[in-house]
Amino acid sequence: MKNNLIALSLLAATALLSQAAGAADVANGRALVEKYNCASCHGKDYNSPIDPGYPKLAGQHADYLKHALTAYRRGDTAMNGRNNAIMSAQAKPLTDRDINDIAAYLHSLPGSLVVRK
Repeated sequence: MKNNLIALSLLAATALLSQAAGAADVANGRALVEKYNCASCHGKDYNSPIDPGYPKLAGQHADYLKHALTAYRRGDTAMNGRNNAIMSAQAKPLTDRDINDIAAYLHSLPGSLVVRK
């Protein structure tokens, strides 16, 4: 019985460590959006883009941001890819980890996105 309890405890600890290892790093996400100068198009607060056709990123759902960045990284020749000269070039060097971190950071910001009016 005692051995089973120890084994279960080790299994639970391993699961928690693997979840923590996969958790997004908001600070790294902030550094990446600064490095890639996302504010130059999406606004200094990521909520006031320079063109109305550009999306507001602050407060956006992390899953949506991950999907969009991954699609831009794929390009328009791949299934579920997106084509935009600027965004594709920005997304190409990003790793999956970078995309998770950027999405977590932008999601954490206050935004003006609304569900209903």
